[in-house]
Amino acid sequence: MAELTDKDIDAAIERGRLATVGEPRAASVRYDSRLDRVVVELTNGCTFAFPPRLAQGLEGASDEELSQVEVLGAGYGLHWEALDVDFTVPGLLAGIFGTGAYMARRAGRSTSPAKAEAARRNGSKGGRPRKSVSRM
Repeated sequence: MAELTDKDIDAAIERGRLATVGEPRAASVRYDSRLDRVVVELTNGCTFAFPPRLAQGLEGASDEELSQVEVLGAGYGLHWEALDVDFTVPGLLAGIFGTGAYMARRAGRSTSPAKAEAARRNGSKGGRPRKSVSRM
């Protein structure tokens, strides 16, 4: 195992100080049941809110479960103990509301009337056209 020098420790402390100043951190968090939003007050004075139905693990949670949220890691994360759900504040601000697979499923999901009608028309024609295979 490598030895840590005073210089290494000082550099790590400085990186932490810069991260605290430059990265978004949560000062407080609460669930507003009237708005159906998780509201995050950031240390820079900004407020960020999102509907829990967007977030993996929070979709079916009750108001009581959602209200049991706490700030972790000097404001870097949010945690719901009873639901065993965690999110990073920078991730939420970047629109990351779950794992890559979860986000991909949500992105592909659409329930618009136009999409449903197009699917019905396509189905009545025998489904999606097959791609032609060119042979050489």
